[in-house]
Amino acid sequence: MKTIEIFCENNNQYKEYPLGTTLLEIAGDMGIEMPFPICGAMVNHKVRELTFEVVKPKDIRFIDYSHPDGKRIFTRSLFFILYVAVRDIMPKAKLKIDHGISRGYYCEFENLPAPLSDDFVEKIKQRMLEIIADDVPFERRGKQMERILNEYEAAGLSDKVELFEGTGWLYAYVYYLNNNINYFHGHMLPSTGYITNFDIERFNGGIFLRLPSEEGTGLLRTFIPQDKLFEIFQQHKDWASILNMANVGRLNQQVKQGKEGEILKISEALHEKKIAEIASLVADRNPQVKLILIAGPSSSGKTTFSKRLAVQLAVCGLKSSQISLDDYFVDREHTPLDEFGNYDFETLEAIDIPFFNNQLLQLIAGEAVEIPRFSFQTGQRTFDGNILQLDSNEVLIIEGIHGLNPKLLPMIDPSLTFKIFISALTSLSIDDHNPISTTDNRLIRRMIRDAKYRGYSALDTIRRWPSVRKGEEKNIFPHQENADIMFNTALLYELGVLKKYAEPLLKSVPENQPEFSESLRLLKFLGYFKDINDAEIPPTSLIREFLGGSSFSY
Repeated sequence: MKTIEIFCENNNQYKEYPLGTTLLEIAGDMGIEMPFPICGAMVNHKVRELTFEVVKPKDIRFIDYSHPDGKRIFTRSLFFILYVAVRDIMPKAKLKIDHGISRGYYCEFENLPAPLSDDFVEKIKQRMLEIIADDVPFERRGKQMERILNEYEAAGLSDKVELFEGTGWLYAYVYYLNNNINYFHGHMLPSTGYITNFDIERFNGGIFLRLPSEEGTGLLRTFIPQDKLFEIFQQHKDWASILNMANVGRLNQQVKQGKEGEILKISEALHEKKIAEIASLVADRNPQVKLILIAGPSSSGKTTFSKRLAVQLAVCGLKSSQISLDDYFVDREHTPLDEFGNYDFETLEAIDIPFFNNQLLQLIAGEAVEIPRFSFQTGQRTFDGNILQLDSNEVLIIEGIHGLNPKLLPMIDPSLTFKIFISALTSLSIDDHNPISTTDNRLIRRMIRDAKYRGYSALDTIRRWPSVRKGEEKNIFPHQENADIMFNTALLYELGVLKKYAEPLLKSVPENQPEFSESLRLLKFLGYFKDINDAEIPPTSLIREFLGGSSFSY
């Protein structure tokens, strides 16, 4: 019998196994125990299902729900169970998994015979629990693409037909659950019995799918009301309907028809219209409002948005000046440290709050103030004669991640402020059951910008991303509902444009690095999009902040 050597990182052991042994069998034989049920494994830095058969020597690290890829495997498996339960309860109803919200997922229905009721939602939940109790396997099958498309059509999955027809693929893999075909972007659990905990409830005309908490089995993620964020997602859906572009398949079809120029123009016009509306809201509160605070996570386009808002404020007759919170960092030796002993630039305490507030009070009073510059190279605050004095009808735009934190301005009257939260909140989906993560959208933006302007490789950006995300979860997202208004910086066409810039960067990530798995995942994700020519993107576009070619100075 032929055997192969396996190295398991979880217990630091080498062991021989017969050719074709599954990861599930290896985990059982080695007695791997984790805080949550094992969801999959990293095999030579590639994500694999537990049913994967090992035929060559491999390095293996088993992952559970606490790992980002383990969470994705769990979540998409739960999506499939929800889809099948809906079909079983109401065969003509159409489920749409729209987007992440409030630490879960918002879903809608089409073709319901009556308004959504608590009774209907409870029936779906009970059917899901039955499917989980039956421990039904998720079956992965390879088939000719022509046969797959025929099955999609018969199952009413026209969104998947649009996505995959014209790919030129001869064969592809699909999943089955209780003989129901579907496709999901990534791997699945071995069977439904691996689902440990979930809940669904009626929410804003649809349902809210609650996921397990990362804090322990048996717990659900805490629901965080995000009414303003939900509203901006819904607005972006309205924008997508204007362009008849709810998913990637529909976008690709329009690109094939030569309509990319039209998509670009309308998308940019929708942005400009919304920014003009925000400027009008500020003007309506003039002269009371003196400070406009703009906050948002990494790569949301805060800088370009600030400059475009200044243009629209001028159209409303308001003069404006801009400063950045980054220039108010404390000197490096006073920067707080995180739990690992590293400088924590993401925490509010990294900002010199008293000095910042005193300068704002002087500016509001009409005094001339010398604005500092912070050097990231030396870690010191410097002054170079940059004097700022606000006119009586002038507003000050302040951009920075802590802009919505109520502790930022303890000395300032709140009535003098107008707060804006921005992020790239795409409502575009791969298809009806595969929403696009807004985090992925921003990571791709940042990766391109880091390579172009900051000298960082894709490996560097991917490696830093978990720390960036941790800072956002702690310092930005808890305060986003404090905003007076939100702005969605996502452009419906942008991932088709970013694709050709991101792919070479992602392909440069070495296979021997743990970040290789993330580069493969993003490459597969971008592979759904047809390339979109960026020649017609205007120089004032938010996306120019990442691509280059902007007419604004940064």
